[in-house]
Formats: sequence, structure tokens, C-alpha cells
Amino acid sequence: MKISIQSSIKRVLITILIASTTKVAFSQELTLTFKDALKYAVENNTNLRKAKLDIEGGRYKTKEVRAQALPQITGNGTLTDQFIKPQFVLPGDAFGKPGQVVAIESGTTFNASAGVALSQQLFNQQVFTGLQAAKASESFYNLSAELTEEAVILQAATAYYQVLVTRQQIGVIDANISSVSQVEKTVADQYKNGLAKRIDLDRVRVNLTNLRTQRDQLINAVTQQENMLKYIIGMPISTVVSIPNAELKDIESNLAIKLADSVNLAGRVEFKLLLKQKELLNYQKKAYVAEYYPTLGLVGNYSYNGMSNKFNLFNRSSDAFWYDMGSIGLSLKIPIFNGGATRARIKQAEIDLKQLDEDIRDNSLSLNLANENAKIQIKNSLNTLNAQLANVKLAEEVYTSTQNNYKNGLATLTDLLDAETARTSAQNSYSQAILNYKLAEIQLEKSNGTIKSLLN
Repeated sequence: MKISIQSSIKRVLITILIASTTKVAFSQELTLTFKDALKYAVENNTNLRKAKLDIEGGRYKTKEVRAQALPQITGNGTLTDQFIKPQFVLPGDAFGKPGQVVAIESGTTFNASAGVALSQQLFNQQVFTGLQAAKASESFYNLSAELTEEAVILQAATAYYQVLVTRQQIGVIDANISSVSQVEKTVADQYKNGLAKRIDLDRVRVNLTNLRTQRDQLINAVTQQENMLKYIIGMPISTVVSIPNAELKDIESNLAIKLADSVNLAGRVEFKLLLKQKELLNYQKKAYVAEYYPTLGLVGNYSYNGMSNKFNLFNRSSDAFWYDMGSIGLSLKIPIFNGGATRARIKQAEIDLKQLDEDIRDNSLSLNLANENAKIQIKNSLNTLNAQLANVKLAEEVYTSTQNNYKNGLATLTDLLDAETARTSAQNSYSQAILNYKLAEIQLEKSNGTIKSLLN
């Protein structure tokens, strides 16, 4: 009994140890840098994984079309019991019954057949055009996946910077809470000594409460933003991530503008995709035109047949009769008239091509517009960022000066609280300016067709 209790205690201890170890393993933070986030997204985003599956599916579609140009072989077999045999009706003169007709049964009761059939396309313009279209479809799926990858990088980069800036705002609020807490302590001491009014202490506490409320809101916001980032990059929501603070310093120290004179349309995936779509529509039109062409194929058949009036076809010693037969030939089909259906399909394909030409023209204008707007936006964002940086430094100087004056009795509490509010506003505006600049920079990379450079 004693041994059993000890064993039970040991099992419980082992279970607790395993559970605690597992908990630690799952709660371990994952350091997620900007490039790590983008690379994780490229490998795990659901939409991008589906796009890559489309590429694989496109290869199998090509194989499916290619199969039409290869030999087609089918096997067949039958076993028939003619319990009522067909009859031939003949004149009765040959059977001594002039003026009458005589019905004669034909065939045997049991019949069996096994054979194989072969067909091979020798000339079929539709099949050949389909093969070319299938290869072009593979390129289309590759471009679609590339476009999806760019969209995922754009979303992941945007979400990452939003988290980063919100975390910086939390740091700003924490610093301000610390500063206002010191003011509260000073005013509280003054109130005890009769050097300050109760309303002064209440005003400071109200300001401190507002800052703490803002902090709680930002903490909830950054949690939601982190969850959205995890969703975009395909990471389990339960994963605990740690974003290095150095990332924001890199943003501030690497402010650079990459402005091109004009957008390179030939390098844009969106433009390539439209051109590939036009190529596919041209193949579709060729496939309709190919309906006017004749088709030529090789056909062959071979079968082995058995006949008997008894069910003894597969008995070697029976009187069943077996024979084989085979044939080989050419099959030619010449389209003559189908009511104008082919011509109508060709005209529809031509209209589709004209509509796509308009889409290509519109896309060209749209890409150039996006590029010009991105250049304007990043210039404005950079100017705003520099202005806000100067404003933060000025607000800090005003707050420091006002704080010193307040301690020396040269400034009122209202002046100090106003200076603190102005400093907080300037710091938040600067954080928002950083975010706007980085978002503008991402959009510029996208409009230049170089957004993948963010991965390097």
C-alpha cells in the first residue's frame, strides 16, 4: 500500500513538472523583427499559400490538356444472354411456303466479347492551341501568386509599423505618467503644508487619471493590432511576440526618399498580369477559329468474341465458337455549317480583347497616378515629420522651463499642466507622423514595383 501511494505521488509530481515545462515553452516570447514578420508572412499567409496551390493546380491543368494529344486507349467487355433471339423475316418460297413469310432466329443465346480501342489525334488545331494556352496559364498563376505576395507584404508591413508606433505612444504615456506623478507628489506636499489649494491637487489627479486611461486604451489597441498582425502573417494568435524597440530607432535614422522619374510599367506585376490575360484571350480566340479546321485522327480496334447456345463460353472442351477481329483506320471530320455559332464565339472573343485593351490603358493611368501621389505623399510626410520633430523638442524645452519656473514660484500650476498637455500632444503627433511617413514609403515602394526589397 505504501509503495502504491509513493508511486501515485511520483506520477503527480511528474505530471506537474511536465505541465509547468509545457506552459513555459508555450509562453516563451518570439522576437519578431520587421523582416522576420515579412518573411513569416510570405511563408504562412493563407491567401499566399492558396495562390501557390493554384500554381500547382495550373501544372496539372497543363498535363490534362496535354493528355488530349496523347494516345487514348480504352478496354471493353460484354457478356450477353439473348433469352429472346432476334429474327429475320424471309419469303416462304425458299422454304416451300409460297405466298407466306418465314421467321428465322439469328445468333446464339450467349455472346461474349473483350476488346481494346485506340485513338490518336493526328491533327486537331483546337488541341494544339489548348496546349499553348495551358502553358500561358501556368505563367498567369505565377504572376497572380506574385501579386498576392506583394499585397501580403504591404499588409504585413503596414500592420507591423502600426504596432511599433502604438508601442512608442505607450512609452510616451508612461514617461508622462511618471512626470505628472512627481508633480502630484509635489502638490500633495504643498497642500499638506497649506501652500496649495485642494482644487490644484484635484486638477493634477484628474490629469493623471486621464493619462492612465489613455494608457489602458493604447494597451488594448496594441493588443488588437498585434493580433491583426499575427492573422495577416499567418501566425497563431496565441503566440506571444516581442517587437524590438530598436526597430523604431531604425525608422528615425533611415529616413530616405526613393523617387523615380516615372513608373516602370513593364516591371509592375499588375501590368504583366493584364498582358498575360490578353495572351490567354488571344489563345481563346484561336481556339474558336480552330473550329473551322478539319480534324484527323488514327483509330484502331481489336476484339475477341465468343458465341454459344449454352452457357459454356469459358469451357475449353465445349462447342463454343470463338473468333477475333480487328481494324485500323483514319477518322476525318470536316465542319461544314453550325448555324454561325463559331463566328459568334469569335466575335465575342474579339470584344473581350477590346475590353481588356481598355483595362490595360486604364491600369497604365492608374499606376502612374498612384506613383505620382505616392511621391507627393512621401514629400508631405517627410516635411510633417521634420516639423513635428522640431515641435517635440520645443515642447520639451517649454515643459522643462515651465517646470523650473513652477518650482521657483514663477509659473502657475495651470501653466505647468498646459505645458505637459502640449508636450504629450506633440509627442503623439510625432509618433503619428512617423507612421504616416512609413506608410507613404511602403506605398511608394509598391508604386515603384519594388516592395519585395523590404524583405532584404
